[in-house]
Amino acid sequence: MILTDVTIREGGQMPGRVYDVERRVEAGLALDRLGVAYVQPGFAVAGEHDARAIAELATRCEADVVSIARALDGDVEAALAADADVVEVFGPLSSRQLEHTVGQRREEMLSNMRAAVDLAREGGAAVHLTLVDAFRTDREHVVDAFERFEDVEYVGLADTVGARTPLSVRSFLEDIEDDGVDLERAGVHFHDDLGVATANALAAADVGVGKADVSVASLGERAGNAALEEVVVAGALEFDDAFGVAPRELVPACRDVLGALGEEVSPRKAVLGTEVTTHESAIHVAAMLSDPGVMEPFDPARFGGSRTLLFGEATGRTGARRLLERVGRDPADELVEALIRGLADRGPLEESGALELAEEI
Repeated sequence: MILTDVTIREGGQMPGRVYDVERRVEAGLALDRLGVAYVQPGFAVAGEHDARAIAELATRCEADVVSIARALDGDVEAALAADADVVEVFGPLSSRQLEHTVGQRREEMLSNMRAAVDLAREGGAAVHLTLVDAFRTDREHVVDAFERFEDVEYVGLADTVGARTPLSVRSFLEDIEDDGVDLERAGVHFHDDLGVATANALAAADVGVGKADVSVASLGERAGNAALEEVVVAGALEFDDAFGVAPRELVPACRDVLGALGEEVSPRKAVLGTEVTTHESAIHVAAMLSDPGVMEPFDPARFGGSRTLLFGEATGRTGARRLLERVGRDPADELVEALIRGLADRGPLEESGALELAEEI
């Protein structure tokens, strides 16, 4: 499975966000260094910031740069004018979305999709197609779209309102595969309204889907999207597959993206949060002095991160003893007690400071 990063476009849809061209380009270049297959900086017809960012990144990125487009000539023409490498045409086929969102019949939408796909291809772009609210669309209509658009490299299936879970995602994908769909041509786009977007993306990867949309730190409208960093780390651990990106660049690149866009994440955010790899609990830290992996699911350095061990008032006798041993001192009871008092007085200290104190005691 390969990845399309949608951070810039989806993040820009959050309330109060206006990412200018400079921010979008800086973030896009950081994503390109990471090695994602596709970067989606915006929606060319939506405005100057989107169109200019797409145009500049298209000339500077190794990744293919994507502009989304409704099944409308004007949208496709705007994407082509911005020199997007890929035009991703999108529209719904579900009865609810057709009636209440676009006011079209299904055959009318399919006809418009075909015209948009053909126009984009004639303009020299690669073409992807995404079916809005696909996981709540009757299965036969999804299968029909794959058959009608067999000339499109990827047909994306969007869980537009974040209504699905790994069990229903897997079932839906396996069912359409049984109906003849080649899942390597399928893309997936998950929202995190139920808190399972990353799990959904991993379930899709496990059944053989070819592409997934991801977003740094889940940035995106409402609860956001499948988190790029979570998908990559879990894929590397579970499947020995980092989905085409450079693992050691992951945390630095994600932090560069957040910095470029002016976004922050909770210190307890999985993978990227500072507290996730900071340890102070006495039992945990004492064990980690011998084997860090005893209290971590992965070595942070594998993904470009780092760990912090803290020593202070909570440090127990075992931790103090191991600190003394690390600096070559006999962990006699009186030294252990002295070090515990020193840590309580001067802590919390990081490992280097705690070792210096152990030498001084």
